Amino acid sequence: MASAFIPGQRFDLGLTVLSEEDIISFAKAFDPLDFHTDKGAAEKSFFKGLVASGPHIFTLVHRTQWIPLFGKTVLAGLGVDKWRFFLPVYPGKKILSAVTVQNVKANPEKKHAAVTWFYEFKNEEGALVQSLEMTVLHKID
Repeated sequence: MASAFIPGQRFDLGLTVLSEEDIISFAKAFDPLDFHTDKGAAEKSFFKGLVASGPHIFTLVHRTQWIPLFGKTVLAGLGVDKWRFFLPVYPGKKILSAVTVQNVKANPEKKHAAVTWFYEFKNEEGALVQSLEMTVLHKID
């Protein structure tokens, strides 16, 4: 599978909806800011309501969707770049996720390739909520 990575190849990673409980639980563990953990404080914040921590949607989709598809070929992570947060993620809102192979630098002698993945997360209206590039070293045939 890893030898078949082609720039421009796109994979739909499905639909995710975070509940208030999901948001609060993740934030308490990893990003305990009031607008992630306290509904009352969040309503008085810049966001006017509870919002997910920036890394939450990526972390969840990466773990539940990307790793089952590509995890067996991973040798190492090489970096995350250009991680951008455009719009907040509110509880109960649908987030559509996709990842595209952006670049492949193969080393056939060593049987691996550095693959740069472009993740994008969009809301129900199709607006970009978040994006990032992640470069991973994969085994290839």
